[in-house]
Amino acid sequence: MIQELGVQALINIFSHLIFIIITWQVIQAVRLDGIFKKDRIIEGRILVILITIVIGSTVSRFFIDLINWTQQVLYLF
Repeated sequence: MIQELGVQALINIFSHLIFIIITWQVIQAVRLDGIFKKDRIIEGRILVILITIVIGSTVSRFFIDLINWTQQVLYLF
């Protein structure tokens, strides 16, 4: 039981990291430099990083929940 929790924790960590990296790659493909003021480049980069973390974590959480729900459906039968 405790080992299962550890494995699940590792899967969650890797899932979040993978989706954050994928989101970072996608956001880098979009030209966002024109949105930010010229003297606020650092704040713009921080905002992009925070948006990347939020989107990546949300997508990861969705897939983790979906996997958990599909495993729990088996209890219906």
